[in-house]
Amino acid sequence: MYKKLKLLMGSFIAFAFSGGHAIAEMGLNLPKPVSGGAQDIFDLHMLTTTIATTIMVIITLVIIYTIVTFRKDKNYEPDQEFHKSWFGRWAWLLVPILVLGIDLSIASSANSVLEKLWLAPTGDDVMDIKVTGHQWWWEYEYPKEGLKIESRLKKHDVSNKLYLRDVDNRLVLPVNTKIRFLQTSADVLHAFWVPAIMGKKDAIPGYVSETWAEITEEGVFRGQCAEICGGGHGYMPIVVEVVSKEKFAKWVESKKSVMMAKAAEALSDKTWTKDELMAKGEELYNLKCAGCHNIAGTGMMPVFPPLKGSKMVTSDLSAHIDIVLKGKKGTAMSAWSALLNDLEAAAIITYERNAWGNNTGDVIQPKDIKTYR
Repeated sequence: MYKKLKLLMGSFIAFAFSGGHAIAEMGLNLPKPVSGGAQDIFDLHMLTTTIATTIMVIITLVIIYTIVTFRKDKNYEPDQEFHKSWFGRWAWLLVPILVLGIDLSIASSANSVLEKLWLAPTGDDVMDIKVTGHQWWWEYEYPKEGLKIESRLKKHDVSNKLYLRDVDNRLVLPVNTKIRFLQTSADVLHAFWVPAIMGKKDAIPGYVSETWAEITEEGVFRGQCAEICGGGHGYMPIVVEVVSKEKFAKWVESKKSVMMAKAAEALSDKTWTKDELMAKGEELYNLKCAGCHNIAGTGMMPVFPPLKGSKMVTSDLSAHIDIVLKGKKGTAMSAWSALLNDLEAAAIITYERNAWGNNTGDVIQPKDIKTYR
């Protein structure tokens, strides 16, 4: 029996202290870090894991030794005076000192890492990215580049390996650039977290928090909202694509061209037909509104009311436009004025007033929205 226990314990120790590559292949570790801050977090994680594993192995060995050596079938008599021995007396002091020493060794390293992560650099060579969390999608703004991107979950079949992990628009960043992330929220608490790039930081309504990273490798890195933010919390993936500075400049120009084309379309004096507005409105509604109000307009009570058959949607046009643009305090309906241009707002409202059997016949033009702003 004793030989079997020794063999079992030897196998356990060999596994516990086996190479990190073998454990990483099992998918039990953090992803490979690609920034200095992420590397510091990874090193701190490995330090904590090593200390915890070492303590576990030592205690396990002591327990096994005790069970084998002082077992009943050896007729061992318990030492009733153990508390009067040297160890029995001094253990009350030595053990807390040992534990405190271990805690301080971890805390000291953790404090250094936090100071480095949260004290973001400033200067002309620093690129700012404003990250705004919404229920349940991400908005990325590039202030210096004059660009704004909306990123939402990309629908996939359950069998797809990227199910719930891919988005329609990625956050594209240049490599070897100091990037400051300014995080906030439009509604509830969210948390922007890409473990290969940076630590977790909450996005808080009415408050801007910051962290930073300098990404050293090109590639695609994935994360997710790490703060429970409601029913769609699991549908807020983050996908960061890191490219060369040359590719990033070309990407910015292409996105700005698309934005300018949309702005020109919205500012034109064209009178849109009902069919044109309905087609555009359906596409925009399914993209921006269906997550809360459902594709069929049936809502998700009690938080998100139905639009199908709604008195406001079928009768009070002014109230309908007002709530879309300005939102409603005390509810989950946030203001969309800054997120929709006049054409987009007109198309969505026209669609909502004529879809799902509402059939009001109302056709709202971009100039009507401009009047309400």
